[in-house]
Amino acid sequence: MTIVKIIQQPEGRRIEFKKIIPTQSDLNKTIVAFANDAGGELFIGIQDNPREITGVNEEDLLNVEEQLSNGIHDNCAPVIHPEISFIKHKGLHVVRVKIYKGSDAPYHIKSKGIDKGTYIRVGSSNRLASEDIIAELKRQKSNISFDTLPDYNKEVDQIDLHTFKKQFKEKTNESINSVVLNKFGLISNNQGKKYPTQALILLSDDELRLRIFPYGKVECARFKGTVPGNFIDQKTIDIPVSLQAEQAYQFILRHISQGSEYEGVYRKDRWEYPIIALREAIRNAIIHRDYSLKGKDIKIAIFDDKIEITSPGKLLPTVDFNEMEAGQSDIRNKTLAPVFKKLGIIEQWGNGLQLIADELKAYPEIELKWNEPGIAFRVSFIKTDYEQLRAIAGEKQKDTDDYGRLRMIADDYERLTLEEQKILLYLLDKNKITRKEAAELLNIGKSKTFEILTSLLAQKYVSREGKGRSTFYTLKNGSGDE
Repeated sequence: MTIVKIIQQPEGRRIEFKKIIPTQSDLNKTIVAFANDAGGELFIGIQDNPREITGVNEEDLLNVEEQLSNGIHDNCAPVIHPEISFIKHKGLHVVRVKIYKGSDAPYHIKSKGIDKGTYIRVGSSNRLASEDIIAELKRQKSNISFDTLPDYNKEVDQIDLHTFKKQFKEKTNESINSVVLNKFGLISNNQGKKYPTQALILLSDDELRLRIFPYGKVECARFKGTVPGNFIDQKTIDIPVSLQAEQAYQFILRHISQGSEYEGVYRKDRWEYPIIALREAIRNAIIHRDYSLKGKDIKIAIFDDKIEITSPGKLLPTVDFNEMEAGQSDIRNKTLAPVFKKLGIIEQWGNGLQLIADELKAYPEIELKWNEPGIAFRVSFIKTDYEQLRAIAGEKQKDTDDYGRLRMIADDYERLTLEEQKILLYLLDKNKITRKEAAELLNIGKSKTFEILTSLLAQKYVSREGKGRSTFYTLKNGSGDE
């Protein structure tokens, strides 16, 4: 990517701009945050706001490179190897510091230690990592997913699995037993006893699920308008995770409309939103959410102009929503995912984003946007034609209201010309109208205006009063507003 395109990018998870070399403290935070996350690039010599290339003096480049290298080596741990290069554009020099995603997390500031010196990237800022995040970074280092961890509160045979067993039988025609549970990594053997993993607890009906994962649920809401506030409908989906996607999907279908259009003699139904894409987004939210984060649930919010699906946990570093058709596949919950695939909730590895991209092509009026609000990932399906549709709806409502008002004085409303309707509506509001006012209202000449008023007189909708220039017209039955 050229420097011209680079400076057009917003600051975010993987990119940061500085006019001058930052303080050592700020530099340390950015570097360890990049290394703990998806990697990133720091550009020095580019002012952020307003965005412009200011450059670094050419004679200072080698000193800046040495200062950066030494500062990162001396202050960050484990060792981080920055890739430092120079970019020249129209006589101005920019320093580029590229940091790759590390494999030895958690990276931290040496002087502060892991607990107080580990930072992660949240949007365009660096945030001190919580205990939960640090624990997850350590698991990533060992290639262990949270859902594989055992829970020692109960042994497996004490866990209530009746719903999961029923669902598994219906979908696979196989019965759940210790062999199947072991095959899917849903149990952990320890000192001759079998304990459930976090994944099995999430799949269960057991009180442990509600106790350990009180936020392992989906909160759905239909709001009135375009911002959170007044609820039209709400639903809390607090059931085993393998059943949550279907109920969330049905909630959305209940609150979006389905229309019909014809191709030749054949009727074709079309939903207001791309429902296959929505289904995939819901599935992704449930299977890829970070269940280790406390106090966070999945949220589905339906507004007049958009649908938002927000899932706890940042987007996995190896997945890029900007490359939806690249067949990307990565899994956060390595035990739950194969179970979901067996149940048919996941159809094929790596095709979810492709399905979303493909269906969006048939919905040019729907824009997909994604962002990371805090330690969460949000996908939004936005109606780009909302304001236009709202204006059309407003006109239709106005027509309906006008029809209702005119019916009070005209039984044969449909036979009136548009010009006659306009004059009668004006009289309902203003009580009287002159020939000059009628001509201005209709934007026509005097003679045409006289013809229309004469027609209304003949139909006995209006009365003429006064003489000469003082002539004006009123409703025959006097139905104007007082």
